Amino acid sequence: MKGRNHGVLACLAGALIMSAPVLMAQKTWHANVGAESFDQAVQGDGFFPNELWITAGDSIQWTFVPKNEPHTVTFLAAGAVRPVPPPPAGPPPPPAGPPFAFDPACLSTQSYTGTNCVSSGVESGGATFTVTFPNPGLYKLVCLIHTDMNGAVHVLSKGTNLPHSQAFYTSEGAEQAFDLTGAPWQSQRGQNFPSNSNANTVLAGTGQIVGTGGGTQYRAVVRFINPTITIQQGESVTWTNIDPTEPHTVTFGTEPVPFNPMAQVGLGATVDGTLTGAVSTTSTFLSSGFIQTQAPDRAAPAAGDNQLPIGTTRITITFPNPGTFQYHCALHDIDGMNGTVIVRPGQGQGQAQGEQ
Repeated sequence: MKGRNHGVLACLAGALIMSAPVLMAQKTWHANVGAESFDQAVQGDGFFPNELWITAGDSIQWTFVPKNEPHTVTFLAAGAVRPVPPPPAGPPPPPAGPPFAFDPACLSTQSYTGTNCVSSGVESGGATFTVTFPNPGLYKLVCLIHTDMNGAVHVLSKGTNLPHSQAFYTSEGAEQAFDLTGAPWQSQRGQNFPSNSNANTVLAGTGQIVGTGGGTQYRAVVRFINPTITIQQGESVTWTNIDPTEPHTVTFGTEPVPFNPMAQVGLGATVDGTLTGAVSTTSTFLSSGFIQTQAPDRAAPAAGDNQLPIGTTRITITFPNPGTFQYHCALHDIDGMNGTVIVRPGQGQGQAQGEQ
């Protein structure tokens, strides 16, 4: 029996020696960036999950899930000013847009110490990005494109027992993503929005922000609700964006190259906070620029932050001529956010001038 026991112990010792490098190896955790419904109409703008506990020396690999909707995985230096996102999500460089404000140095490393900055750049369609965390600390994770999409990474000292497994994070991330993208969007009109079928109104997006202990993530419906609308010659249509955070545009005609989606093109005077314009022909180019709710006021007594103005969430466009006019959101047309205005001739009018 002694011989047998000695043999068993020797085998166990050999197994432990062989497995030691695996047990001591740095661990890579996995999480997702973004989620979407099968038709891309509903975007889950979040990190799934958006809070993880790891130990110093571990890495996290993020997978960008949406087919087209772009995101970034970004860790900024402590106290750093949030930069403008890099193209193509951010504005193009001059002359079409502002100076390029994103620090390219953030793209040059995949190790985050807490004092530097690390960013994936703009990604989608199954791309992956891995960040290693050598130092203990609590670090904020952000997407530079979506301001209410953030999370937290807790990096504990090496050897600390962790509260959750990879299986837990995989399950929690899937549940959070489904909670945001699983519900149908077709009947979602939003509270206090006119439901009168005779009103010439279109919803330009709707959504909902949710919070977790690690940050915020949100559901964005990237569709025009009531997208095809029929009116009479000379009437107007009003688009309203009731999403609490996601910007959209109402854009008619072919976008020039380069084109800044934030820019307002072909508009008239603003009336009571509503942008105005007119589309006369099918070749007319008009774009609202971003229509979206204003960000929350930030209380900073030392800096004396000013109250922010009310956001621009509406545009009213008049159609003096009959015709069929196609429009889109310059940000989300790639996801299928398109619509049509059919303008019927007024009494006594001839052929559709809008198509001439």
